Amino acid sequence: MNVREKHSALIKEEAKRLGFLSCGISKAEFLEEEAPRLENWLKENRNGKMQYMENHFDKRLDPRLLVDGAKSVISLLLNYFPEKNQTEDSFKLSKYAYGHDYHHIIKSKLRELQNFISEEIGEVGGRAFVDSAPVLDKAWAAKSGLGWVGKHSNLLTQQVGSFYFIAELIVDLDLSYDARVTDHCGTCTACIEACPTQAIIEPYKVDGSKCISYLTIELKEEIPSEFQGKMDDWIFGCDVCQDVCPWNRFSKAHSEPLFNPHPDLLSMNKKDWEEITEDVFRKVFQKSAVKRTKFLGLQRNIKFLK
Repeated sequence: MNVREKHSALIKEEAKRLGFLSCGISKAEFLEEEAPRLENWLKENRNGKMQYMENHFDKRLDPRLLVDGAKSVISLLLNYFPEKNQTEDSFKLSKYAYGHDYHHIIKSKLRELQNFISEEIGEVGGRAFVDSAPVLDKAWAAKSGLGWVGKHSNLLTQQVGSFYFIAELIVDLDLSYDARVTDHCGTCTACIEACPTQAIIEPYKVDGSKCISYLTIELKEEIPSEFQGKMDDWIFGCDVCQDVCPWNRFSKAHSEPLFNPHPDLLSMNKKDWEEITEDVFRKVFQKSAVKRTKFLGLQRNIKFLK
């Protein structure tokens, strides 16, 4: 085993100890395949009002512009699949938002991993990323051999499906790189057929401006009337394309206590949601990603469904 392989094995072992589902490593370089895809997607205005997607185009495609001397991208997956779901008679939240905001939880795990690398390997420069900078998470996870990007544009693995967060450490350390895995979507089109707003306009291409996650979280204006009756009771995010994916029958419940929902959340029915007060909102979602949409945003989403 050479030095790169030894360092890579150490990092993967520590990632597992920290609770990550899996860890893959790829060379920090320009993402040639993704460049034309991203350019066309933006030209066709598939980003809706997410103007920030147009910023830092070059940085999104080349991690060496984000981290000086970057050599490797360490991609990590963290499971969030819940043990229990909301009641049937409820407005729906995406499963990732049941517990505490994932940004803080993953950031602290990444800091621990960074400290471990510095202690065990030496002074290694790098930055941690959790869905908060111009990094194409899914592209890097696929390049690092952690899965393939499915027809619904989420990362998929044969072992555990797609209910996990993706994060990265971009470091100035040469490591041993993993190979891509093959696409196993086959002829299946379950996600395309099930999407309530027909946001998956063709295999592997999502119109972000039609996606329920975009409409209920990113969009700050009124939800366009064309989506009336098509929201399938979702008020924060949407899991339909993942719920119908055959690979998610292999999803197993997470083991992170902080991802467990507030006790009141799972028992709330539609009437409770319609009558929700700001105090209840603060109590139930005090540390949740749902705070992103704010109380008024959540009320807007609920009213739109009536």
